[in-house]
Amino acid sequence: MTDSGGHRHHVDPDELVSVEEHRRVVLSSITPLEPLELKLFEAHGCVLAEDVTAAADVPSFTRSAMDGYAVVAETAGRGATLRLTGEVAAGTRDPARVRPGEAVRIMTGAPIPAGADAVVPVEVADEHDGKVQVRATPEVGDHVRPAGEDVRAGATVLRSGRRLGAADIGMLASVGRGRALVHPRPRVAVVSTGDELAEPEATLTPGQIRDTNSYTLTAMAQEAGATAFRHTIVRDDRRALTEAFEGALSHADMLVTSGGVSAGRYDLVKQVLAQLGDVAFSKVGMQPGMPQAFGFVNRSLSHPVPCFGLPGNPVSAFVSFEVFVRPALRRLQGRTDLNRPRINAVLDEPLHSPAHKVSFLRVTLRRDDDLWYARATGPQGSGILSSAVEADGLAEIPSDRTEVAAGETVVVHLLVSR
Repeated sequence: MTDSGGHRHHVDPDELVSVEEHRRVVLSSITPLEPLELKLFEAHGCVLAEDVTAAADVPSFTRSAMDGYAVVAETAGRGATLRLTGEVAAGTRDPARVRPGEAVRIMTGAPIPAGADAVVPVEVADEHDGKVQVRATPEVGDHVRPAGEDVRAGATVLRSGRRLGAADIGMLASVGRGRALVHPRPRVAVVSTGDELAEPEATLTPGQIRDTNSYTLTAMAQEAGATAFRHTIVRDDRRALTEAFEGALSHADMLVTSGGVSAGRYDLVKQVLAQLGDVAFSKVGMQPGMPQAFGFVNRSLSHPVPCFGLPGNPVSAFVSFEVFVRPALRRLQGRTDLNRPRINAVLDEPLHSPAHKVSFLRVTLRRDDDLWYARATGPQGSGILSSAVEADGLAEIPSDRTEVAAGETVVVHLLVSR
């Protein structure tokens, strides 16, 4: 049998691990990173690790909602003339009391003076020669924001498990919290291996290809909420690989490698990772991305670090990251929404898949009335990165189907951030 890139498969179905089983093994062994107290901007986008309660009312004092005049409503009816006795600006600590028949000029956000129970907006008052004439009768409480209007003391304002957005950061500040206890962003080290690889700006010599995987995977890790670091290319040399992996592990919460996990003679990554920790190598029933490695590397470390060994073909690495690494990264962050959004889409054309494997085909989407329609982005070979560039999502073809006809519905994993 052949895949969509024209490559013949020689795989014993009994050797294959299902996608769901491999994913279960990955996610069941990963737990959120230990919480840290971070400054608010550093905590933005992280998952809260504790409930947050307000120690005091927010706002802590009764204040004006308008520019106008603080008055006693009972003596400030329409047509009343009040004696102007002062002014209260925002930030005033102890404004003078307002008595019946008096008015105090007040600014938005300024504390309401004792005795006052309403604010007459400047738009309905005239001030002349130390007197204020009222042109609209106020009601008690007009344009007055009471203490605790937003949050009452003791109220829980944010729950553990919430991913902190901009409004949440503002709420933390409003209740007097300059730091937040959160699961931090995972630090991900990305390493590409192979003698054939060259940097993007290098002049290629015969047999060389440019390293795309480390750039793609580092960017994908960043998009998934991690702080990612790209290691320079590592050659197919046992010592070089060992030094690179151990160096990367010194500052990483996760290691992602690409290349060197197949059955080739020079695939030394398997041997080195096996020496550094407990890493299993599997043939996963998926296309692209059959050869997979996952486990924990923990030599000389106080805690084991999850490690993913992804295939070297660009699209295989891309799809493998989406299916396995991205949800693992979100779990490290303490998130519960591990999966991409999914939709059902009607195929505009037939799609083919090898027997015994789940295929993740790159598709474009269009909306027509109430339905989504999907079409392959072109040739689907594991080395054709342009198929991922053009994709809106990954159409999942089950392992028990070798062909899905035009007009049938498939599940599409949307390649959108959230």
